[in-house]
Amino acid sequence: MNYEIVELKEKRVAGIRTRTSNIDSDMKSKIGMTWQSFFGEGIYHSIPGKKNDKSIGLYMNYENGDNGAYDVMVCCEVEDTAILPENVQSAIIASGRYAKFVIYGHVQKAVEELWTKLHSMNLDRKYCCDFEEYQAGGDMENAEIHIYISLN
Repeated sequence: MNYEIVELKEKRVAGIRTRTSNIDSDMKSKIGMTWQSFFGEGIYHSIPGKKNDKSIGLYMNYENGDNGAYDVMVCCEVEDTAILPENVQSAIIASGRYAKFVIYGHVQKAVEELWTKLHSMNLDRKYCCDFEEYQAGGDMENAEIHIYISLN
């Protein structure tokens, strides 16, 4: 699987989150419901100061790498000065080195395939902030998705 090493600057994001783990039988459901709430309940549209039209699936606060619990935040990048609604949380995507993967295809299938392959790759993962950045456009069948994995 091809990727490039990139240096990212810190990003402020805003959205909603849930906590899960890879062994949680409800993991996919929890993540799916969070995405559904973010768009279906108008949270995305209520967030001021968006930097772009992209949406982000952020994985952070890892308890024990792949083996423990972590937070999943469905969010978008916002200006540092954005004043957020009460039901919206903010977080920081840390600056640093990331492996950047670019994938295309059905949103859920392509992302799931990449994560499956990623778990068997020998990346020196930091388990800090990993995220999927969904490029603007609403085509769920032929999406362009950039996935960033934090590296040591």
